[in-house]
Amino acid sequence: MSGSSVALPGDPPGGRRAALVWGVGVSVYFVAVIFRTSLGVAGLDAAERFDVNASALSTFSILQLLVYAGMQIPVGLMVDRLGARKVLTLGVILFTAGQLGFALAPSYGTALAARALLGCGDAMTFISVLRLGSRWFPARRGPLIAQVAALFGMAGNLVSTIVISRLLHGLGWTTTFAGSALAGLVVLVLLLVFLKDHPEGYEPAPSVHAGAAFVRRQIAESWREPGTRLGMWVHFTTQFPAMVFLLLWGLPFLVEDQGLSRGAAGELLTLVVLSNMVVGLAYGQIIARHHAARAPLALGTVAATALLWGATLLYPGDRAPLWLLVTLCVVLGACGPASMIGFDFARPANPPERQGTASGIVNMGGFTASMTTLLAVGVLLDATGDDYRIAFSSVFVLQALGIAQILRLRARTVRRERERLVASRVEAVHVPV
Repeated sequence: MSGSSVALPGDPPGGRRAALVWGVGVSVYFVAVIFRTSLGVAGLDAAERFDVNASALSTFSILQLLVYAGMQIPVGLMVDRLGARKVLTLGVILFTAGQLGFALAPSYGTALAARALLGCGDAMTFISVLRLGSRWFPARRGPLIAQVAALFGMAGNLVSTIVISRLLHGLGWTTTFAGSALAGLVVLVLLLVFLKDHPEGYEPAPSVHAGAAFVRRQIAESWREPGTRLGMWVHFTTQFPAMVFLLLWGLPFLVEDQGLSRGAAGELLTLVVLSNMVVGLAYGQIIARHHAARAPLALGTVAATALLWGATLLYPGDRAPLWLLVTLCVVLGACGPASMIGFDFARPANPPERQGTASGIVNMGGFTASMTTLLAVGVLLDATGDDYRIAFSSVFVLQALGIAQILRLRARTVRRERERLVASRVEAVHVPV
């Protein structure tokens, strides 16, 4: 039997049952992303509805991401302790209530509270889906499974940019957001009926949870691994340019600064999502076959993103040509798949009982960067009289910080992985008695 077809000891078998269960978890994540990104196509409508300026508008997304990022380590600990099913159930209830509350909010303050609730529920989805993938599929499928999960998330983003935007202008604010909340009830039923934490016969070993001491140990041991920290910085550096563009500031930038119609701007946002889906499949296949390609792909994506943003913002004249905006959106589509590489550094660095905690640390990276940039762009727009060139220049500051950390941790992580590989090979040798 070839080495590529041998399952690792204790690996789950995968198969149709695994695909069904994991698919239910992914459907929850799909709906969560629809709710998360629905504000991205409603930013101008929200500003008019609640009569707020750019800084106040950015607070919607900043608060949502602040809650999301702040919940990552607690959620990782919850997944490690309670399992994915219970955490996903709580997440669905919270983000559905948040979406419905946003639809009915009579004031800016109430709407902020609804987005915070949505962010809390959303925070519980992706790490749970990653745990499901590791419990139901062989370890060698990990990179591809993670990228496919992210692909379904981008499909949810596509629903926002195409469906939600059209419903919003056809049916109005309340009907659109309240109607979309029904999707949360649908996935909740599917979750309760079909989802299981692991296949029969592959129950995880029982672990001792000693309260605060256990929590501190889980976090400390995960953070001590250079692979976890490298994964966080990869996620930090790669994800946020596209997240900021899709979540809030892309549509205003394309309409108000570049002079495009809302329809044309929506098509470019859709292009980012479509590019993400194509690149995600390619990155997943490449990393599954060539483990050493992780860092070059991540750094290459950061370099291409910086180059295209720089060309767009520094283009002579008031507006960049359409071909350059199209190229920028295609390159931004690679940011999401590149951010998933962060989990591929953290996964081999941590044992199964710490996967949730380590994933939470990694996932904090990109959302912290996104939150910071959303705030910076909003503040700079108000301070400069809506000068998008200055506002979006904040992207380069965070990219420089992230690249420095990636280069600092890369060699240490590779060395640790080699040490583990040698140790595992020694343990696998059976000496005849």
